[in-house]
Amino acid sequence: MAELRHRPATADDIPALTRLMARAIAELQRGFLDAAQIAASASVMGMDTQLIADGTYYAIESDGRFAGCGGWSRRATLFGGDHSAGRDAALLHPARDAARVRAMYTAPEFARRGVGRMILTLCEDAAAREGFRRVELAATLAGEPLYRACGYRVIETFEADTPQGVRVPLKRMGKEIASEILSPS
Repeated sequence: MAELRHRPATADDIPALTRLMARAIAELQRGFLDAAQIAASASVMGMDTQLIADGTYYAIESDGRFAGCGGWSRRATLFGGDHSAGRDAALLHPARDAARVRAMYTAPEFARRGVGRMILTLCEDAAAREGFRRVELAATLAGEPLYRACGYRVIETFEADTPQGVRVPLKRMGKEIASEILSPS
């Protein structure tokens, strides 16, 4: 298996990462959502270019191909792409708010090869360096097992409304992040 590498995503990556997201939604949600929910998911998930502009979004590569992407945010929006309703760009306060892990996607051919764990580690470490003590995310049903395995706990279960009138199940999950990251050695 080729080595996974990470780097900050750039605006030039957006078309390829958007295609990766569409494939991940269509293929990796099978068995968790019905066909209508998978189709509607694209209206509440996807690329959030604010993460790239903030420098908190990562591209994961293997042998020159995108294996996945994901990032974190110091902004209030919990999930959704540029096109999603209900976005909130308000800055979070590290002492009282949880940073957000956002827009994690793995190329189907790289599923269960460490891409998701790599993204979570990158996000948690970066958020801790900025003083956040907790992180939260909106998990798809397909993503929940990874997040549980990485120490996340369900805070609430909810459904995202879509323009198609289909409700997509999600779980708000959270985790305390290591305090040793906060203090320099």
